[in-house]
Amino acid sequence: MNTATLGFRQPIAATIEAVARAGFGAIAPWRRELEGEPVESVARRIRDAGLAVSGYCRSTYIPAADRDAFAAGLADNRRAIDQAAALGAACFVMVVGGLPEGSRDLPDARAQLVEGTAALLDHARKAGMRLALEPLHPMYAADRSVLNTLAQALDLAAALEPAPADAPMLGVAVDVYHVWWDPALSAGIARAGRDRRILAYHVSDWRRETRDLLNDRGMMGDGVIDLRAIRAAVESAGYTGAVEVEIFSTLDWWRREPAETLAACAERLQTVC
Repeated sequence: MNTATLGFRQPIAATIEAVARAGFGAIAPWRRELEGEPVESVARRIRDAGLAVSGYCRSTYIPAADRDAFAAGLADNRRAIDQAAALGAACFVMVVGGLPEGSRDLPDARAQLVEGTAALLDHARKAGMRLALEPLHPMYAADRSVLNTLAQALDLAAALEPAPADAPMLGVAVDVYHVWWDPALSAGIARAGRDRRILAYHVSDWRRETRDLLNDRGMMGDGVIDLRAIRAAVESAGYTGAVEVEIFSTLDWWRREPAETLAACAERLQTVC
């Protein structure tokens, strides 16, 4: 259970308890929920609840308007990587950022992404924390991510970490909301599996009549994504990790009681995913 699915309405301690009580086996918290909380205490609460940490969300954006801001973003990400390691997370999820404010230079933003990811990969190796590049739907290229296809993410990973002998430290998070439309998706998943780079798998659904492109994700089964086919492809590619529910829904699920949302997620995971 990615904690964003519950709308960030409770303290992290209450969310941990609710997720465990609903029968889930893993949780993916966000950095905002740990502000003011000792990371070690949160990690202990998660362990005591019998939960694993499927991922830690998410990176500070990398492309920046100047070198000082670029360096500050990397420093913030290094701290977050250390937090992810302290939590025992399976990976640190990287939503890499879009164009800096006022910029129209997409190639420069992508060049900054390469430079910044390389620097963070060095730190991640020292921390023992795997980085999961999450490509976002192209509609977010301006403001949230200049990394927009699975192939693009895999190319970046291969360029920075060519064919490691052991488990790669740089991989991908496959989020169906962002990749379902891609005509090269099957080939990308197969390639990611061959390279052992699938570090996370996120599910929700794409409403046919989406009212808000950021905050109106559908509950699994309420949209047009062929969830069973994508999961089959991911698992055929060798992924054995958690199937993580991540739903942003200001108009629907975030208005409901957490117990209702958790129950719906549990039921849909078993019936439509």
